[in-house]
Amino acid sequence: MTRTGLVDAFDPRCPIRNILARFSEKWGLLVIYVLTLNEKIRFSEIRKEIPDISARMLSATLNTLVADGLVDRRKFNTVPPTVEYSLSPIGRSFIPYFEAMVGWAKDNAEVIMEHRRNAAHDIMVTQ
Repeated sequence: MTRTGLVDAFDPRCPIRNILARFSEKWGLLVIYVLTLNEKIRFSEIRKEIPDISARMLSATLNTLVADGLVDRRKFNTVPPTVEYSLSPIGRSFIPYFEAMVGWAKDNAEVIMEHRRNAAHDIMVTQ
């Protein structure tokens, strides 16, 4: 990445920054993970997979992912209406990168958790 690219990444209008920020939101990656495990899935099933997400937050997260084109939303004319979610082609293209991030997290989780414990201990000692 060029120095210009790095400077642009700090600009709030930078599209790369904006896209990466969406992925780093608390629920976005978890919803994408659930969608990688299911070809298609309903809202209530996603909530079962992520029990600590509220319906409102799940709805907002799905709307954001749909608006970004990462997730497809298909509504069926049934009573009550049925809606299914799935990864779009661009969403599916993210899977290898997502799996790499998960792999990195697994590989480094122990070290990171040790650093967190040490940091928490350091904070308690200095107070």
